[in-house]
Amino acid sequence: MTLPLSPPVAPQLARSRATLPEGDWAYEPKWDGFRAIAFVDDGGLHLQSRNGKPLNRYFPELAFPPGRYVVDGEIVILDEHGGQEFGLLGQRIHPAASRVAMLAERTPARFVAFDLLAHDDELLLGLPFRDRRERLEALVAEPLHLTPFSLDPADAQPWLRGGEGVVAKELDAPYLPGERAGMVKVKRVRTIDAVVLGWRPGKEERTVGSLIIGLYEPDGGLRVVGHSSGFSAKEKRALVDRLAPYETGKRGSGEPSRWSAGRDLEWVELRPELVVEVTFDHVSDGRIRHGAKVKRWRDDKAPRECLVEQLDG
Repeated sequence: MTLPLSPPVAPQLARSRATLPEGDWAYEPKWDGFRAIAFVDDGGLHLQSRNGKPLNRYFPELAFPPGRYVVDGEIVILDEHGGQEFGLLGQRIHPAASRVAMLAERTPARFVAFDLLAHDDELLLGLPFRDRRERLEALVAEPLHLTPFSLDPADAQPWLRGGEGVVAKELDAPYLPGERAGMVKVKRVRTIDAVVLGWRPGKEERTVGSLIIGLYEPDGGLRVVGHSSGFSAKEKRALVDRLAPYETGKRGSGEPSRWSAGRDLEWVELRPELVVEVTFDHVSDGRIRHGAKVKRWRDDKAPRECLVEQLDG
């Protein structure tokens, strides 16, 4: 390739914030996919992951407008309602080319562009974001998708309430590879009331590491939806005695669901009589993702009221 920028390039990163900044900022929806940088050179394409690894073989369906440019964005898969399917992306990282090709046809991915790093022989990293965005808008054409954009924080509220959150970018900031500068992210935080089904021991003896939580299905079945942690050291020790009266006597070293991605973790089963309110960021494949934490115990709520339909909210 003859581009002025060569892979690997570390993407610019965002700092986390609780609220949206105001002033000379631009606002975009936060995407829940694979961050990627695309190097396009007159028909040649190199797709680079966030950590610099090549992605071309996993997403053969992705195509880009002709030209010579480097664009930063996100690879996403959307369902029929426009919802983001992060779990389907993970299925693409597979050694069998035939399976990748089948999935590419069945659940095609798209590349959503949100920054332009180089164009023709010009390196754009030093330009302010407002100028890079203008250049990006002039470049993007099908099958490349352009992320929505607004200068009004009020326009970002729907993304904060109903999407994955918001990424805010300083209009005058240059692109700083690998640095958490010039960008902030505000995640959508959701809550549910869930039944405590068990607990995992912590690293220290006689401590609780995390709670296993579940929700009731319409047919009355109780489905595991994830685990929640975030306890202080004092709470981890106290929970052992608090949970002891609810233990069923069943213990195991396997997983009653896929919480551990193949790791073998000890668990202690509890009677489904305790309810907790849990905060979390996202749901994928019917399970909570992104660091669920217990907000409070709900002694006032019956376990049977903890329905799986909460995940659709």
